[in-house]
Amino acid sequence: MMESFWSSMQIELLNRRKWKSRVELANAIFDYIEIFHHRQRRHSALGYRTPIEFELRFENDTIHAVS
Repeated sequence: MMESFWSSMQIELLNRRKWKSRVELANAIFDYIEIFHHRQRRHSALGYRTPIEFELRFENDTIHAVS
């Protein structure tokens, strides 16, 4: 799964432009992971949900199971 993540990030972010500095690249990687990958990008391994949607559903299912 990690290899798939790095491959996707390389194709979707890193290969699309040249970076002026390491800080600019670090900020772009942070934005890609925290904003796009976790909040917007749907994952087949998670039933085509975003990681945030998957975690919220898991938490809700757990709460209902305990109640």
